[in-house]
This record gives sequence, structure tokens and C-alpha cells, in this order.
Amino acid sequence: MDYIKIGNRRFDLDGSCYIMGILNVTPDSFSDGGSFNTVEAAFARACQMAEEGADIIDVGGESTRPGHIQISDEEEIERVVPVIEKIKAELDIPVSIDTYKSAVAQAAVKVGADLINDIWGFRYDEEVARITAEAGLPCVLMDNRDEPVAGDVMDAMKETLMESVEIARRAGVADENVILDPGVGFGKTYEQNLAAIGRLDELCALGFPVLLATSRKSVIGNTLNLPADDRVEGTIATSVIGVMKGAAFVRVHDVKENLRAVKMAEAILKERSV
Repeated sequence: MDYIKIGNRRFDLDGSCYIMGILNVTPDSFSDGGSFNTVEAAFARACQMAEEGADIIDVGGESTRPGHIQISDEEEIERVVPVIEKIKAELDIPVSIDTYKSAVAQAAVKVGADLINDIWGFRYDEEVARITAEAGLPCVLMDNRDEPVAGDVMDAMKETLMESVEIARRAGVADENVILDPGVGFGKTYEQNLAAIGRLDELCALGFPVLLATSRKSVIGNTLNLPADDRVEGTIATSVIGVMKGAAFVRVHDVKENLRAVKMAEAILKERSV
């Protein structure tokens, strides 16, 4: 697969890595909860990330941190729809909706969402796959589980992700519209999270573009003994490893810093391959 189309933009998959900027319109996300939970604040943040070089804005209305409390579909829709509408009306940038619920996905698609980012890889609510297929949209399918596996994490991850791909295929989602995410921080031990990053090339070998989402997560905090708002350098290190291992996208809070690191890593790798 040479490229993937998201919104009105074509993303070439020839060794390029793109930046997905995180926009949490929540009061309780683990690192920036409450910072952008008005339409005005969220839009200002989207503008900042676009200016700093984000390629996609990922809007989420429910915190999915460990121990999070699930909110109603209605509340999640009320949070994300006005923000997506505002961004689509005023900025020329693809927007993804970070949800695993069909009602939220449907509402987001209706106001112009360009990508469905499902942390349960269509396994929580298979109706999300149908909505994605009917809208002809690309999707991110993430590995997630209730508790860590006892065996090899990469084997388990590949098995789960291919189950998600099969759900997508049955619903009519084309393979060229599928992006995979190893799910760092979701149902994995500290060591398994490190393995998911360090062995990302094994996931890339499945033939789908891969998104790496490690920004400010506990694997960084536990390694460096730092709070969530002081993990930018740790995140940058994971983004660079992601580029080296073949990631097509990195999902981050700190756009400017990670973009610079990604560009530098790409330049070195391209020179090395000449």
C-alpha cells in the first residue's frame, strides 16, 4: 500500500511518518484533562497544533486512561460534535474521532469526521465498523484487552489486530483504509509496553500502516519517574524509535517537538538508505 487518503489529504507511506495531534475535550484525561473542554479552548488548541505542523487532529470526548469512568453516548456527543464542526468549518486539516461507540461515531461522521479511531478495534461495538464502511472512511484499529497476556505480547497483539481487521472486512471496510495501533498502555505490563514499541516493525510486517500512540503515557513515566506533564523528551524518544521501526503516524500532545524529532530521524534514515 503506497498511500492512504484521509479527508482531502493523501498520506504517502514510503517511509514518511505523520503527526496526529491529540485534542482531548474531556475534564479528566490523564495529562490534559479540563484544559480544552470548551469549544473555544479546543478550537484554539486545534489551531495551535495545526500551526505547529500536525497532519491530523484527533478529537476525543471520553478519557480512556486506566480506571476511567465510561460516560453516556449523549454526553460524549455533546462534547465532540461542536468541536469537530468548528474545526471542519475553519481549518483545512483532517479530523479523526477517538471513540469506540457507534452512536458517537455516527454523530461525528455526520459533521465531517474523516477518520474513526477505535481503541477497541471494532471489537466493543461492531456497528462502528458498518458506519466506517458506509461512510467510506479510514480507521485506526487498536489492540486492547482487559488484562495482560501471559505469553508473547506481539503474537497476542497480531492475533487480536487481525481479528479486528476481519471485522472491518466483513463490514465492507477496504484493507487500504485500515491503520493498526499496538495499543501501548492498554492491557499490557510495563515490559510488554516497551516490547510493543521496540518490536513495532513486527506489526508493520502485517502490511498495514501503523500508528504509534505513546505520548506522556505511564511507560514513560515509570521509566523516567516523571509526572504526566513532564514526559515530552520520553515521548520524543518513542517517536524516533517509531520512525526507525516503520510507523506511519505518531499520536502526540506536543506536536512541534515531536515533529522536529521525526523529521530529523527521517532525514538520517533516508540518507542511510541512499
